[in-house]
Amino acid sequence: MTDLQQWPCPTCERDTDFEQPACVDGHTEDGGDCPEWACVECGTAVVVGDAHRPAAVAWRSAA
Repeated sequence: MTDLQQWPCPTCERDTDFEQPACVDGHTEDGGDCPEWACVECGTAVVVGDAHRPAAVAWRSAA
């Protein structure tokens, strides 16, 4: 776990502490920060900063 940050929690409807759980999605493999944080009160997850966006993939069906 890393430092605590305080942000408004949409579920608790007030400012609460958020902690950053261990990243299991590979966000930190390139040395970057994981954008995922969780409210210590209720567990609501938020994404902060620049999250990796999935690439658009064109799908084709067999004829």
